[in-house]
Amino acid sequence: MNNREMVRRSLAAVWHPCTQMKAHEGAPMLAVSGAKGPWLYDFEGNRYLDGVSSWWVNLFGHGHPQINAALKEQIDSLEHVMLAGATHAPAVELAERLAALAPGALGHAFFASDGASAAEIALKMAFHYWSNRGRPEKNRYACLEGAYHGETVGALGVTDVAAFRNAYAPLLRSPITVPFPSRTEKTAPTSWAPRDHQYRGLKGAEAAAERLAAILAEHHGEIAALIVEPLVQGASGMRMYHPEYLRRARSLATRHDVLLIADEIMTGFGRTGTMFASEQAGIAPDLLCLSKGITGGYLPLSCVLATDEIYGAFYDDTVTRGFLHSHSYSGNPLACRAACAVLDLFANEDVIAENEKKAARFVAAAAPLAHHAGVRDFRHLGMIWAFEVTTRAHDFSVRAAELALERGVVLRPIGNTVYFMPPYVTDDREFALLVEAGLAIVERFAESP
Repeated sequence: MNNREMVRRSLAAVWHPCTQMKAHEGAPMLAVSGAKGPWLYDFEGNRYLDGVSSWWVNLFGHGHPQINAALKEQIDSLEHVMLAGATHAPAVELAERLAALAPGALGHAFFASDGASAAEIALKMAFHYWSNRGRPEKNRYACLEGAYHGETVGALGVTDVAAFRNAYAPLLRSPITVPFPSRTEKTAPTSWAPRDHQYRGLKGAEAAAERLAAILAEHHGEIAALIVEPLVQGASGMRMYHPEYLRRARSLATRHDVLLIADEIMTGFGRTGTMFASEQAGIAPDLLCLSKGITGGYLPLSCVLATDEIYGAFYDDTVTRGFLHSHSYSGNPLACRAACAVLDLFANEDVIAENEKKAARFVAAAAPLAHHAGVRDFRHLGMIWAFEVTTRAHDFSVRAAELALERGVVLRPIGNTVYFMPPYVTDDREFALLVEAGLAIVERFAESP
C-alpha cells in the first residue's frame, strides 16, 4: 500500500470530520500507517511531527509502553460491560481518582464517550437539577462570546463560532452570550506563567465580569448555568484570558443561583500548566467536563464530575427524577483503564513540574517567532503556544497547514492563528522543528510591515 492509494480509498469511502471533502481535490491528506512518540509515519516511511497532539488528545506520545501494557492486561479480563446495573474496577478507580484530583468537591463521575457529549450532559444536568428543585423556568444557558463546546445540537446551542453554528441555527436554542474577557493591554510577546500568575488582560477581565454581573442580575431567574472554557478558548483561536474573570464569574454565579460549568475538555490534564485550568483561579465549578487527553489519545472517553448537591437533587424514589441519559459505551473498561494509566504517568513522573521546565526552554526557542514583524500577539500558557500571522490570504489556514506538512510537521491553523500544542514527550530538537515550520509560514504568507 502506498500513500496515494490509501488517500484515494479514504476519499471514496470515509466522510472525514470538520472537512469540506471537495477541498481534498487539491489539498493533501496525510496517510498514516503508524506512530511512535510525537511522530506519525506514512505508508512510504516518511515521518511527521504531531504538532497538535492529534487534535489535542495525545499527551504522552503515540504507542506509550505503559498505556499499551495497561490495555493489554485489561483486554484479557474485561473489554466491556454496560454501566447501567453493573460496575467494574476501572470505572470505579478512575472516578475516585478524578474526584481526588479535581478542584473542590466533585465526587460523582458520569461517563460518556466524547467532549461534545460531556458538554451536553452537563447542560442537561443543570436544567434537570433546577427542574427537580422546582424551578423549571431556569432553562437557558449563558456562554462567552467565541465559545466552543462541541457540535451536537445541545452543545452547539452554547457555541458562538459561526462556522459551526450558522448552518444549524434553526435547530438551536439561543444562549445568552456574555462578553469575552479580552486582553485589552497592548503588550510585547506574552508568556503566562501559571505558578506566579503573571497574566495580561486584568482590565479586560474586570470589564467583562462587570457586564456579566449586570446580565446575571437581570436574567438569573431564567439561567440554569454559565458554561466557560477556563483560561483558553480553543476553537476560537487559542484566545487566552486572565484568571480574575473566573474568580469573579464563580462568585457571581453563586450569588445569583446559577450553576458554573467548566469545560476543561481541552484545558484539562496539564495542558495549561496545572492539572486543571480552574486551579489557576482558585475556583471550583459545579460541573466539570473532561475528555480529549483523559486517555492519552488512545480511546474515546469523557466524563462530567458533579457536586454532592447536584447529585442529591436526582436521588429519589421517582424514576423520572433520575438523570435518564445513557451511552452504550459509558465507562468502557478499556478506556477507563487507559485513563488510569495516564493518571499513573502524572503521579509517577512529576509531569506538571517537568512540563514547566520544558516550556521555559521552548519559550526561549520560539523567540524568533515571537519577535517577527509578521507575527501578532504571540502568547503562551503551559504547553500551548499561539500567534496570529498578518496576512490577507483567504485560504491561509489550508495553505499554511500544507506548507507545514511539506516540512514534516502536522499543524492545523484556525483562521489566521497558528498554534503549537505538542505531546508532552516532545523534546527541544523536535520543538525547534515546530518553530522552523512556523517561521516558514510567516515568511511565506505574512504581509510586509
